[in-house]
Amino acid sequence: MYRLIYKSRSKTPADWDLVNSIIGSSQEGNAELDVSGVLLATRSHFLQVLEGSFEKVNELYYTIVKDPRHDQVQLISFTCAEERIFASWTMHGIGVFNFNRELAERLRQTYGEEDGDVRFPTEEWRALALIADIRRSES
Repeated sequence: MYRLIYKSRSKTPADWDLVNSIIGSSQEGNAELDVSGVLLATRSHFLQVLEGSFEKVNELYYTIVKDPRHDQVQLISFTCAEERIFASWTMHGIGVFNFNRELAERLRQTYGEEDGDVRFPTEEWRALALIADIRRSES
């Protein structure tokens, strides 16, 4: 089992329509590849985690890098994982632009700010911590 995390810049301001179009096309393909994951989006950036076999995650990443909806793709990590964190999600989308002000401010204080939004970390542990913090707030 492998986990890949990357960050990229959206070429247009991200909104729910864009996130839903990415999620919609990802879910079916990821189910066929046995890949799970999550996509976070601010108005200007994406952070995505993919989990699955080395070959399938690697193949999918090369497809994602070519996607014209984003650029400045930064590979954060590609590591072995004992188990999936996002096993129940072929792909789940979280629009960080849609948070209440209190949560958004708390996340900005913890992770920093980029282009007026929450800064997506470029360290694996911090990226996973950000996702965990958001998931706790959703509960």
